[in-house]
Amino acid sequence: MTTAESVAQCPAVFFAAPASGQGKTTVTAGIARMLKNQGKVVRVFKTGPDYLDPQILEQASGHPVDQLDLWMAGDAYCRQRLYEAACEADIILIEGAMGVFDGEPSSADLAVRFGLPMVIVMDVKGMAQTAAAIIKGIAEFRDDVDVVGMIANGCASARHRELIEGALPESIELMATVARDPELALPERHLGLVQAAEIRDELEARFDAGAKVLLASGLMEKLDQLPSVAFYAPEPSDTPSFPPLLAGVTVGVARDEAFSFIYQANVDALTSLGASVTYFSPIHDSALPECDALWLPGGYPELYGARLAGNQGIREAIQTFFSNDKPILAECGGLLYCLETLTDYDEASHDMLGLLPGHGSMRGRRGCQGMQIARFPEGEVRAHAHHRSVSEGTPEPVAFGQRQRHPAPGEAIFREKRLSASYLHLFFPNNPAAVAGLFLP
Repeated sequence: MTTAESVAQCPAVFFAAPASGQGKTTVTAGIARMLKNQGKVVRVFKTGPDYLDPQILEQASGHPVDQLDLWMAGDAYCRQRLYEAACEADIILIEGAMGVFDGEPSSADLAVRFGLPMVIVMDVKGMAQTAAAIIKGIAEFRDDVDVVGMIANGCASARHRELIEGALPESIELMATVARDPELALPERHLGLVQAAEIRDELEARFDAGAKVLLASGLMEKLDQLPSVAFYAPEPSDTPSFPPLLAGVTVGVARDEAFSFIYQANVDALTSLGASVTYFSPIHDSALPECDALWLPGGYPELYGARLAGNQGIREAIQTFFSNDKPILAECGGLLYCLETLTDYDEASHDMLGLLPGHGSMRGRRGCQGMQIARFPEGEVRAHAHHRSVSEGTPEPVAFGQRQRHPAPGEAIFREKRLSASYLHLFFPNNPAAVAGLFLP
């Protein structure tokens, strides 16, 4: 039986799109800032294993942004996060990933699982009534998806709006239009959006400009009319346990311009396991903090190769840490940092840590991405890969990731002394005990 303590009511809306590149993050960030400016407590979530969009959405909303992924994080985790948000928020926004039906599970699957009404964000450049036809097709593709509205991004004029609006089914409202304006668009680079910390002041101007446009479009009144959604807390038996396996252990986490792909959920998992977390910068710091284990997460080391190579103090400190058989977890960009050299997009080669034999190099726009299970000796942890680099001359892997939907071996997993390194980005709450084993001194 459901108790009053296990259900929370809160308006919520899921923003999806026909494809990537439609402006979902720009629009969702503008809406979050609009609501924040109106004094609303807004909690935002991002679908899928994304690092960059949540940074943008966190700055826009003023609250931490969690990733929701039914495969990587699981139903109970997603349910718990939404329930906690509903207990404190005036409204919940969820930004989808890719096209609405793309992936297994898809954005549509997540919206249906939690009974979320969906608004389609669509770039309407070069079309009018056809945009309405696409929205109608999305709404009717599955009978369990509740499409209630559309936001027309790149709408050229009032007449353009009239043509789209007049062709939409009565059940789907044109909730807002956004003109094509370079002052609103978010800057991008090879793995997606530019990190929020690099352009914080510029983002503030773009958020406020977007909020002003959306407020003038009448979107605030339409969001105020959204009905509440019931969010249920998961059963305690469905949530993973966090025994104090890392009690007394301090984990040093690399965090700066070069290393920022860090799920807050992963940090929370470490502290739930009893660990203390401290941060350091491989770019700016000359020494490590007092710690028992290191986590070198992903990021953009290729953009800071010369500065990483030039920081001899921190390189020697990490090399000594490694030589003393202390545990290190290196993910993607962290893996590249652990190799002997890294060649950037300008073909310049930089000396890295040399903890692991091999050489990393960037390879243009082509890359590898997808969900995988990291099969460590300590246990299996769900993860994902997303990189545009290649590593050569590396040692024989101790294991390979298991791809979500393909029989070919996934990313290589390396072990050298107590270093565990791979291109895979782990989701720690998926298997806390296995993760604890990676950091235990």
